[in-house]
Amino acid sequence: MSYLQGKVQSFNANLGTVAGKISNKRTVAPSMKPVPSPTPSQVSDASKNDLKRKRPVHPDVPYSQPKDTGVGQELMTQMTYAVEFLKNKNTPQTLADILSYLSLQTRDDQFKRKIQLILTNHQKVNYEPKTNGTPALFSYRPPHNIRSAESLLRHLQSQRTAEGLSVKELKDGWPNVEDEIDQLEMEGKLLATRNKKDNHARMVWPNDPSLNFEVDEEFQKIWHKIKLPEADALAEELEREGLTPAKKNRVIKKPMKIQEKPKRKTRAGGKTTNVHMAGVLKDFSHLRK
Repeated sequence: MSYLQGKVQSFNANLGTVAGKISNKRTVAPSMKPVPSPTPSQVSDASKNDLKRKRPVHPDVPYSQPKDTGVGQELMTQMTYAVEFLKNKNTPQTLADILSYLSLQTRDDQFKRKIQLILTNHQKVNYEPKTNGTPALFSYRPPHNIRSAESLLRHLQSQRTAEGLSVKELKDGWPNVEDEIDQLEMEGKLLATRNKKDNHARMVWPNDPSLNFEVDEEFQKIWHKIKLPEADALAEELEREGLTPAKKNRVIKKPMKIQEKPKRKTRAGGKTTNVHMAGVLKDFSHLRK
């Protein structure tokens, strides 16, 4: 028994010691430190420049030079430039001259053959095949193959109609045709109509010298002695002689008559009877007031 009592006393002593330690120990909550608000990151000037979009650096090119967009590399576009080149040249050109003007002399032979084939069959290009020692030649084909005053007069005289010739079509193959037209008109070799705005020639016809004749001076004096009435009295003078203005010869349309509906005729006085109902209906005419 003494052993057990000793254990119990030892346990109670330990229990009191532990209880005192637990009651004296305080639990202190950790202090809450304020959380700092997020601040924008400070970016250096060097990093800012790195974030910007970098533009491509171009070599020093004059601003007057058009932008290289690659236009003009296609075959048909080159044909337009080639025809314009032949139009500005008054003499036939070789294929080498055309390729040099288009800066295509370094292209492959297949591309050059395509250029030659299209020029050969082009409707605005004359093709002269090569002969002994002479290369093939190309020239511009205008609507009228006229490039001199002699050929112009020859063409006008060979026409079977008096339709005239358009100066605009002549300028397509002969840029300075107007200077020659002015000179020929002064010499009386052709007739020309001109625009009122700029006095440029518009159409030309041949002038037949055989139709030009001089009138005797005596008849010219008689003609100039005839006094014409004033402009206001001219119409009255013409009407007095039986000549009426064109506007008075117009057919005056008669106004259309509107057909009136015929009026309904009223019957003359008389009795209207229903003969077939004589045995059924009664006569109440005596009751009429």
